[in-house]
Amino acid sequence: MTTSTPTTEDNNNYKGWRGIQRAFATPSALTLLFFGFGSGLPFLLVGGTLSTWLRDTGVALSAIGLVSYASFFYVLKFLWAPLIDRYPLPFLGRRKGWLILSQVILIIALIAMALFKPESSLILFVALAGLVAFAGATQDIVVDAYRIEIAPVKSQAALAATYILGYRIALILSGAIALYLAELVGWTNAYLAMAACMLLPLAAALLSKEPAANTLTIREIRIRDAFIKPFQEFFSRNGVLLALALLAFVGLFKLPDQMIGVLAGPFYLDSGYTKADIATISKLYGVWIGIAGAFLGGMCVAAFKIKPMLVIATITVSVSNLAFLLMAIHPSEAWAFFVAISADNLAQGFAGVVLVAFMSGLTDRNFTATQYALLVSLANLPGKFIGGVSGYIVEATSYQTFFILSTLSVVPTLLLLAWLWKKLDNTPT
Repeated sequence: MTTSTPTTEDNNNYKGWRGIQRAFATPSALTLLFFGFGSGLPFLLVGGTLSTWLRDTGVALSAIGLVSYASFFYVLKFLWAPLIDRYPLPFLGRRKGWLILSQVILIIALIAMALFKPESSLILFVALAGLVAFAGATQDIVVDAYRIEIAPVKSQAALAATYILGYRIALILSGAIALYLAELVGWTNAYLAMAACMLLPLAAALLSKEPAANTLTIREIRIRDAFIKPFQEFFSRNGVLLALALLAFVGLFKLPDQMIGVLAGPFYLDSGYTKADIATISKLYGVWIGIAGAFLGGMCVAAFKIKPMLVIATITVSVSNLAFLLMAIHPSEAWAFFVAISADNLAQGFAGVVLVAFMSGLTDRNFTATQYALLVSLANLPGKFIGGVSGYIVEATSYQTFFILSTLSVVPTLLLLAWLWKKLDNTPT
């Protein structure tokens, strides 16, 4: 089986503008485009699109917030990532085997969601949504490990950009197209169509290269070590205090955006916008703005140091939430919707690439899947917790108050970044 591994010479060839061009032109960048598509497709189907479906059928905001916990597998994926690092499946390769299995489960679970509607049995429907989230989280574990192992560190920003391009294209399908289909032919047919779209990343996985084995071979990793060594190495390399600070920073980085993620769809409906409006402005136009932000982030990370990019990304993610106040003050007005979505998606796209590049530099290639899964899980954990009770917060106050609170949640992140500032000079990023 063909394998690929980065070398020191490869790292030296990713410098300057030619380095940026070379990074974006690699076959790995194209592969990550399709893998990003596969990762992005289920995310909204158990997130924003699912929330819109539930609200469309009359489910209360408080219940929608609680249902969002079905996607908690995306936060807990570091718990089974060591098993994926330790045990290859007996076909296709260490990474490809798990990737293809997770994609097949995703297709089956999405079909089941389409057939068992929330109106018939909400408990069963939520359980199926949880299965989609579990399979999607497993797919993400493998894709993240694949991305880091298939190419040198200097090309990671480019791979992150093409990955996010595919991810954002999938968001168009699972967001805009799914809503259009729901409006025209119903939610069941919309989710069946989404299940069919997963065949594209499945084909890409079957045709992709398998990354070379890590320095620490699979045979040398005992099951106990598979769970302990990745965390032990991370804390040993950075020191306990710095390691905890890095993990806390990653966990707080996306908090302002994640706080409002669960209620975005219901907020649009409550503001007087139709499903077609949401599809056109938020899920179609907004995704392309996010893609622009992602490529801007990829170029900036390749051209400049990571530290100033972290500052810019942290601030823009939080301040962009204030744009949603325009929608709350001017409900049903398209211009307010466009302004809010432009600010939010540009900031998200830029910050997403910056965070991926930063986290990639924090991992050891011997424990790629586990360490990166831990970082990604932490990046989503605070927002998931708060998102689950966000419906109660809005019902107790207002959407306007909630948006202001989400913006102010950036303060601890900035304080932590100030403490980390000089220490980041010693990290691989």
